[in-house]
Amino acid sequence: MNTRFAKTLAVAATLAAAASTYAASITVKGSDTLVILGQKWAEVYMKKNPGTAVQVTGGGSGTGIAALLNGTTDICNASRSMKTKEIASFVAKSKGVRPHEYKMCLDGISVYMNKGNPVEKLSFPQLEGIFIGKITNWKQVGGNDAPISLYGRENSSGTYEFFKEHVLKGKDFAAATKTMPGTAAVIQGIASDANGVGYGGVAYGEGVKAVCVSKVDGGDAIAPSEESVLSGKYPISRYLFNYVDPKKDNGAVAAYINWCLSDEGQAVVKDIGFFPLPKNLR
Repeated sequence: MNTRFAKTLAVAATLAAAASTYAASITVKGSDTLVILGQKWAEVYMKKNPGTAVQVTGGGSGTGIAALLNGTTDICNASRSMKTKEIASFVAKSKGVRPHEYKMCLDGISVYMNKGNPVEKLSFPQLEGIFIGKITNWKQVGGNDAPISLYGRENSSGTYEFFKEHVLKGKDFAAATKTMPGTAAVIQGIASDANGVGYGGVAYGEGVKAVCVSKVDGGDAIAPSEESVLSGKYPISRYLFNYVDPKKDNGAVAAYINWCLSDEGQAVVKDIGFFPLPKNLR
């Protein structure tokens, strides 16, 4: 065998081996809340299934839904439900077919403060006042005489939209709110700001504290926990979702989602700090 031919065969064998290493490739895009869980799911899954590559990126639920609509992602991570108009756009492009929706796990949106803040509980009316800018000093809610420093998310975030709809009753966030690119950045800001307050997924609370929340002034203030979220007692509970184009909901994509919803995949949910789905919802 001549040397050139031998080298050609060697290169071909290398390329074939590389191709067989990743026989399937899955793209996942969307919610920044879900990024840490999505990346851990992908890491564990790829170790068990070396023929599949799973690439996970954030950008916000709105960004992921836009990618689903234009066909540039296989799976959309979302921390909110798709809106009626978004579903209608998908149906129009897909000739009457709706996207497949999967509830992947449970979350309690937590209200985070600096560990040094003495405030331990807040009601929805107080949170609304704080985040729309009507309550501007911690002493107005039982804390120190100090200005409140607000941290929030960009408007492409599903967490931003969920908090705005369910807690602020659709009112706009105060102009003074520091807009952060993800929950991890919100937490980092609050951890270094004695007067900071923000909101985000329950899995992100390291280095800060989550306060108890009540729906009404004087009501029972509930901490975000697995029990309170599963029972619906915690007032800012939600599902975290995957959305998939039905045309792609087969083969490697279906196998991956099924694994994420399995006992093994849901154990990863708990390990990260979110709450597993009850088996009757998987």
